[in-house]
Parts: sequence; structure tokens; C-alpha cells
Amino acid sequence: MKGTRHQEGYLYRKGSLWLLRYYDSEFAADGSVRRVQKTKKLAEVGPECPNKTAARDLAREFLETINHARKTPESTMTLTRFIEDLYLPFVEERKRISTFHGYRNMWKLYLKPCGEITLRDFRTADGERILESIAKEGKLTSTTLAHIKAFLSGGFRYAKRKGVINSENPMRDVVLPLGKPPGETHAYSLEEITQMLNVLPEPAATIVAAAAFTGARKSEVRGFLWENYDGEQIYISQSFWRGHALEPKTRKSKAPVPVVAQLAQRLELHRSLSGNPANGFMFPSPAGKPVNMDALARDVVVPLATKAGVQWHGWHAFRRGLATNLYRLGVSDKTIQRILRHANVGVTQACYIKTADSDATAAMQQFERSLKYAPSMHLLGAERSRVM
Repeated sequence: MKGTRHQEGYLYRKGSLWLLRYYDSEFAADGSVRRVQKTKKLAEVGPECPNKTAARDLAREFLETINHARKTPESTMTLTRFIEDLYLPFVEERKRISTFHGYRNMWKLYLKPCGEITLRDFRTADGERILESIAKEGKLTSTTLAHIKAFLSGGFRYAKRKGVINSENPMRDVVLPLGKPPGETHAYSLEEITQMLNVLPEPAATIVAAAAFTGARKSEVRGFLWENYDGEQIYISQSFWRGHALEPKTRKSKAPVPVVAQLAQRLELHRSLSGNPANGFMFPSPAGKPVNMDALARDVVVPLATKAGVQWHGWHAFRRGLATNLYRLGVSDKTIQRILRHANVGVTQACYIKTADSDATAAMQQFERSLKYAPSMHLLGAERSRVM
């Protein structure tokens, strides 16, 4: 990809304005590159730019971007064209289908209205301005704003790898604006799980038990297969997002999960009621496809759980619940990480183990008891005074 030739441009004054006429390469809709003449308003004639010498300095600064040998004609593409024609197709080909849909929705909802700026002209200041505008209008959480920044940053990294731009990633130093704090996530307690299991019919009760006692993700529970169950563990070999069969989320996600006796009993009953299948989906829909767990929650679980006094917080709260309940039983963080099949223990600690208020109270009571064996505070103070 050849850069644009060096040029000084034609500087002239028209009325109260300093103008610059120059040539630039333009990436056309058919993929060809053409040379076009453009005119740029540099400044108004005044104290900040009183003469042609001052205007020439502005012209050189402006033309530096165009004359720079590393700039490519493709960098004149608008952000919209680059994202829609190049980056999103790349994401669709290389990433999970759920990731692609999330990126595409993020682009359409928040970023496309700002997409007329060219890649070459996009600066860190533009990234901050766009995010500040989105934060002000959308009232989004800081987590969502971080995802939007990551999406744009990924796009510019891809542009750099493909030689479309050769400058630094303009999103790298963008500081996130203040957003709403993320809502507190919930972890179902053993009491809540028991209440739900007591009121739910089959197969809803067994599906809830599978989610609660294995910690598998909703998409993974949908993909449970009888041939992957040996009575003691279920091997996670696939997941289902909408109608798409996918590999598990990460390499570590493709692994067996232990099955406790209470779940094993329910699975055997469910298997018997299903005609003792040897293979196929554990929880099929009437059409033989993976069960629609969102519809199951809406039509069966939520009404009965609410009636029993349990608030519904979504399927993922069972995964957080298993982590929290194991933690309260004294299971180590590393072991919980292996059970949930997280890539690293930091995710388990930060996002899945929920310390309840009762745990905090018990911890402080334990600390209080430990103080009985520590030296008296007033004696420590007296000893410090004597030494000084």
C-alpha cells in the first residue's frame, strides 16, 4: 500500500478565512483508490492567525497526516465502512456467534451514529468524546462503557494488523467516563434452591437442580447429553446459544463436572420418565431440540418460585450460588475455580463468590474472639509511652 506523495498545498486567503487546497487519496465504494482535490478551512484571519506565515504553519501541521509515508489510502475509510465491511465479518468468522451478535448490536445501538469520521482522522480525543456522549445519553453502567471501549479498541487493533493504519491505537489511552455502577448480582442460597425444587414439576425441577448443583452455564445445561453422563460426572462437550451448537466458552470449560448424589437421583428419575434414553439431549424440547430455558423460566419457574416467595434472578445466579455455597462450606477458591471451569481464579473470586452479610458478621465475631488472646490495648499504649 503506497502512501500519498509529499505536497505543500496551495494556501490562499478568501475574505476573512485562510484556506488550503490540496490533494488526497480516497478509498472509493468499489474498492479503487482515486486522487481528489479538496479544500480545507484552516483558520479565520485574526490575532491567532494574522498572516500567511502563521497560516502556513497550520497548513504544514494539517498536511503532515496526509504526507506521512505510513498512511494508506485505506485509512481514509470511514469508521462505519471499516467496521461493517471488514471488522464485523472478521468477528463473525473467528469468534463465537454470540460474541458476533453482541458486537453487532453494540455497534448499531451506540457507535454507528458516530461512524462518519475516517480512520486516519480518529484520535484519542475523539474516542473520549464519543464515550462521553454515549454515557450522557444512554445512562449506561461503567461495565457497558468498558465493553464499548474494548470493541473500538479491538477494531483499531485489527486495522493495524491489516495495514489499514500504522499509527498507535487511538483507544489505548482513552479514559472511561463515569457510568452508573453495575447492579449487584445475586447468588441463590441453598434455602432458595430448596424452596424452588419443592414447588417445581418435572422436568423443570431437574433442570433447576442441574444448573444449581453443577454450576454449568445456561447454554451448557441445554447441551447436556446422556452419553456424556456416567452416574458420577457430566462431561461438558458443547453449549447451545439460540439454535447454534457451539464449543464450550473456553478450553478449560470443556471438562467434566462432578454430580452429587441428590442430582444423580433426580437424573435417574428424569431418565426413567423419559423412556431410559442412552444418548441424546438430557433436556429436549417436544421437537427434540435443546430445551428453551428462557421460556421454561418465564412459563414455569418464575410463577411458581414467586408464589413460594423466591425472587427470580436468572439462570446464572445458580452458577454464582454454587460458588458462594461452596465457599461458605470452606472449599478453597482454587477448587471452586476448577468446578466452575474458569480460566483463572481471579474471575471466580471477583465475580462469583458472594460474601453474604451474615458471613461478614461471623468473620468480625471471630476476629472479636481472637482479640481476647491479644495483649490489652491500654497495656500496649502504656508500654509504648514508657519506651518513648
